[in-house]
Formats: sequence, structure tokens, C-alpha cells
Amino acid sequence: MTFMHLSFCSAFTLSCLGLAFHRMHLISALLCLESMMLAMYMALSTWPVENYTTSPSLIPLLMLAFSACEAGVGLATLVASTRTHGSDHLQNLNLLQC
Repeated sequence: MTFMHLSFCSAFTLSCLGLAFHRMHLISALLCLESMMLAMYMALSTWPVENYTTSPSLIPLLMLAFSACEAGVGLATLVASTRTHGSDHLQNLNLLQC
């Protein structure tokens, strides 16, 4: 495993651990999701260079577009939950209560 693979895998793993253990606020969960997407984007964008292919791949651009849409929806959810519940604590966001 090269140093680049190790860095991408460790960034993705640290983001997963952050999402699993430190999800008290919605903004911290969104930041962990964004860092996971960034690690995947970096890995996919360097993959054609490592395999010595001449044609660039379209997958990293599509992933970046979906990541931007995810960030927009996440921030809209954050603003809506803060306005309705008064805070961004994930314990307050119970879907079973109306």
C-alpha cells in the first residue's frame, strides 16, 4: 500500500469514526460526511494517474456535484431544524414525535 492509499484510507476511516462517536450536533455530523466525500473524491481523482490511463474519468466530477447537492440539503436541514427546535442537537430531532 502506497502512502497515498494509506492517507486516503486513514482520512476516510477517521471521518467514519468521527461520525460514529462525536455526533452530538448536526453540524459535526455534516462535517464528517463532507470529509468522507472529500476523501473519496481525492482517491477517485488520483486513480487515473496511478493507473497511467490517458482518458480522464467523469466519476470524480459527478461525485463532486452530488457532494455539493448533499451539502446544500444538509445546510437547509440544519437551518430548518434550528428554527423549529431551537438548537442543532441530534437528540432533539426525534422523528416519532410530531
